[in-house]
Amino acid sequence: MTLSLSLQSCQSTAQINKLLEKAGQITGNPSTSEITMGLKEALEKGTGISADRLSLTDGYLKNLDVKIFFPEEAQQVEKTLRSLGLGSMCDQVITSVNRAAEDAAQEAKPIFTAAIKQMSFKDVQNILLGEQNAATTYFKSTTTDSLSAKFSPIVDTSLKKVDATKYWSDVMTRYNKVPFVKKVDTDLTAYVTGKAIDGLFIEIAKEELKIRESVGARTSPLLQKVFGYAETQKP
Repeated sequence: MTLSLSLQSCQSTAQINKLLEKAGQITGNPSTSEITMGLKEALEKGTGISADRLSLTDGYLKNLDVKIFFPEEAQQVEKTLRSLGLGSMCDQVITSVNRAAEDAAQEAKPIFTAAIKQMSFKDVQNILLGEQNAATTYFKSTTTDSLSAKFSPIVDTSLKKVDATKYWSDVMTRYNKVPFVKKVDTDLTAYVTGKAIDGLFIEIAKEELKIRESVGARTSPLLQKVFGYAETQKP
């Protein structure tokens, strides 16, 4: 009987030790490799969610944070045409340019993945322990040129596919017939490309803030450990 109790006690102790070891792995300070893996996991998740969300139909159009409107220099164009009862023509332009941005957004993920893979541990540290938008700022500095190069031909093709180029031409032609107006010359492809990228970074910033502030957004033990550690390092 005593031997049996002793064996049970040893087994219980071993189980407890295993549990304590696992708890320590989650709650203790993360190693360098864990920090790197954890942050990169978070960034892959955040950028992927953002790109997927924006590439859906109405991903830009129905999201007021990123919806693309008339260029600033052409807002008088829109105002004038709407006052002339040509609001539907303006709406066609707005819908079509947002559709072009949605087409382009789906191409963003490989670019972000490449940027994440190239991160040094110093980059990782600076992002993890940096400002609330440190990751977004990093992506802006490292991926904007690549995104522009990738998005521009897609946006250009899509603008033609959804008749945005035609609608824009119709709008400009109609506006330029109004007496005494100042002519507007906008590079529509460049404008939509820039706005599509801006919208992408807005969504990434939302996902970054979510994982920094919400424990519920940390969907794996590694993310909980790494971002829990980051919280303890805040001044």
